[in-house]
Amino acid sequence: MEVYALSQAVIRCDATTVSGDHDVTDGGLLQFGHSKDDPTRPQIKVMMGSLDPLGMPLATNVVSGERADDGLYLPLIMRIESGLHRPGLLFVGDCKMRAFSTRAYLARREHVYLSPLPLTGTTAEAMADWISEGLRQDRAGELVQIFRSNHRDEAVLAAEGYECERSCSLEDEEGGKTAWSERVLVLRSPMHAAQQIAGWEKRLATAATKLAALTPARGRGKRQMTDEGTLVEAIDNVLKEQRVEGLLRLAWEQQIERHTHYVGRGRGSATREQRVSERIRYHITCITRQDGPIAAVTARFGWKAFVTNAALERLSLADAVLCYRNEYRVERIFNRLKSRLHIAPLFVKQDDQIEGLTYLLTLGVRVLTVTEFVLRRSLAQEQATLPGLHPENKRKRTGTPTAERLLQAFVGVSLTIIQSATGEEILRRITPLSAVQEAILHRLGLGTHCYRQLAIQNIGS
Repeated sequence: MEVYALSQAVIRCDATTVSGDHDVTDGGLLQFGHSKDDPTRPQIKVMMGSLDPLGMPLATNVVSGERADDGLYLPLIMRIESGLHRPGLLFVGDCKMRAFSTRAYLARREHVYLSPLPLTGTTAEAMADWISEGLRQDRAGELVQIFRSNHRDEAVLAAEGYECERSCSLEDEEGGKTAWSERVLVLRSPMHAAQQIAGWEKRLATAATKLAALTPARGRGKRQMTDEGTLVEAIDNVLKEQRVEGLLRLAWEQQIERHTHYVGRGRGSATREQRVSERIRYHITCITRQDGPIAAVTARFGWKAFVTNAALERLSLADAVLCYRNEYRVERIFNRLKSRLHIAPLFVKQDDQIEGLTYLLTLGVRVLTVTEFVLRRSLAQEQATLPGLHPENKRKRTGTPTAERLLQAFVGVSLTIIQSATGEEILRRITPLSAVQEAILHRLGLGTHCYRQLAIQNIGS
């Protein structure tokens, strides 16, 4: 048995869904709910807490699939508390962990939280003022810039922003009151802003295309706009649909086409009565972008607000940004459950079997995590790298291999047994270990002596 002293400073909490082909029953685990995987099938929800930076599953709750994520954080946090028995834990989660009751509980228990605020309720109202203050500080050069290293070890701007402090309080059911102060971190991400601008440009282009299509050239099957009020209403609908009101300026004109006809039947003559008919259509002549309003709108892109009750000494503005950017670590656990251990779709039927299978597979994730941790630690201590783990580039060496790459290196190992017709063994042979495979086993603390004996052993009749 080996015991590892893992860091308990940061705990990440998140939930995922797992679907299956089951009949939905009252009170059962499999229920229909919001799902990014397959909303047409019933699902369960897996709520998990993991240790950072290792990404080790710490606690798992399996609940019915229709449950909202907001109410799943407190039970999980209480389970983690009961196991770790220490204050001052930093809980990191997405915007669903920002529930006021969850933050109050963590503050009351002397824990620390870090979570983004969703743009709903009072936050949506306050966000406009926070962004305006951020733009003012940007013009004055007062924003704090936060850099990180990319895959080429180049310093790139991760975010820039500022922070302010506010007081919070909440009364519990027993009449007690929890009061604490929290920091609001208002940040702008260049990458997030670029993504929003790209989406905005796409909507502007779509709006311009749809507006131009409202007044097509005359032709068979081309419906014309004959009433100005109808045209104005159609224009407003397109702008509202694409959410670009006030950002495009349009000009249109009335076109009148007159035709002269003789009254009655027969050939015309100089003395025959004539009638003039008019065909009216409206045509959009110009669609121009309003550069000023567009610039004002795009300047407010990329902003997001986070809240934390951590002291500045515990979690600076830069530390908070870089800490939350590692949220992928808990997502990686879910990826391993679904893509490597194939928890979905669920084939077991009973609720206790579903829970048991989920807990069993999280043990598999723990094995992968510890394997990865031990080997990376061994390489880091000796400042060494391993070759041969990337079939697409045999010369590539890595000092941070994944557990999946390590297991893939052993795919070619096989055991061959040749028997006679009577069942007597003629030959037994196992694939010899390569240098890379021996290096992996050595760094994992696993001996290769017994395996070598098996590899060279040939048993004849």
